[in-house]
Amino acid sequence: MPTFFSRLCAVSALCAAVLAAGPVHAQPYPSKPITIVVPFGAGSGTDQQARSMAQALGAEYKVPVIVDNRAGASGFIAAQYVAKAAPDGYTLLMTTNTTHAANEHLFKKLPYDPVKDFTPVTLLSKGHMLLLVNAESPIKSVADLVAAAKKSPGKLNFGSGSSSSRVASELLKQMAGIDMVNVPYKSNPLAITDLLGGQVDFMFADAPTALPQVKSGKLRALAVSGNKRLAAVPALPTVEEAGVKGYDMSYWTAVYLPPGAPAAVTNKVNEMMIKVSAAPAVVAYQTTTSGEAVTSTPEGLAQFQAAESQKWGQVIRAAGIQPE
Repeated sequence: MPTFFSRLCAVSALCAAVLAAGPVHAQPYPSKPITIVVPFGAGSGTDQQARSMAQALGAEYKVPVIVDNRAGASGFIAAQYVAKAAPDGYTLLMTTNTTHAANEHLFKKLPYDPVKDFTPVTLLSKGHMLLLVNAESPIKSVADLVAAAKKSPGKLNFGSGSSSSRVASELLKQMAGIDMVNVPYKSNPLAITDLLGGQVDFMFADAPTALPQVKSGKLRALAVSGNKRLAAVPALPTVEEAGVKGYDMSYWTAVYLPPGAPAAVTNKVNEMMIKVSAAPAVVAYQTTTSGEAVTSTPEGLAQFQAAESQKWGQVIRAAGIQPE
């Protein structure tokens, strides 16, 4: 039978274990590295934004913040990864309307549910794309592009490294009454590589990805996809100003947690993201790329996403895109 002394030792050991474990559970969030998962490749607009946010978060909250690029399959890979991660606030998805508004209308079956498999945190920004051709291309304007496509239906092709990129070109096809072929890529930087090499004739790419190539003289920008000119390239007309009346296409970025994230964690991540949106590195990114910072509550993002899904569905159907 156990002696009084052995029982006393056992109780003391248990108390010591409880006391040792206590501080671990009481550690404030964040207390270990945070991973921001991005559905697109290095150099893409979302990647650049994630890295500016990671820098600001690390400086403000004194924890390592890692950007994990899981590009490919129209964002499926990254979305599935985060949907299955622990909802503890240490794995975030920084994504766009590609995974959370457009994909459900572009594919007959998704391997993730854009609503049920995620916890909305906050909107981050809205942005526009540039319509691009190789600097050596004989196409020097939107009118030239439309004329070339009408002269040789089905001959011109365009690269697309995201749903936003693809739908922007498909919408141009539909509104200008022209026929061109889509060439899909894992991300816009990869599509730009082939545009530089002459493998594709044109593409729409997010301004952060496109602007360095335009400013270096390697690519020629023909127009801005949205309804207003960009401060970074004020002389560049919108597609509508260039002759395609009513054309308007932009994109947005947002942050999500895995499903089932506690309200306390969700609200803390929301607070953190909104706070660092005003950090110098993030503001500099938005300024140089003519992006618009737009934040929200978790509930606000959920409502915005629902409205955007409906809007993107209408655009995709109007463009005549059949789900794959």
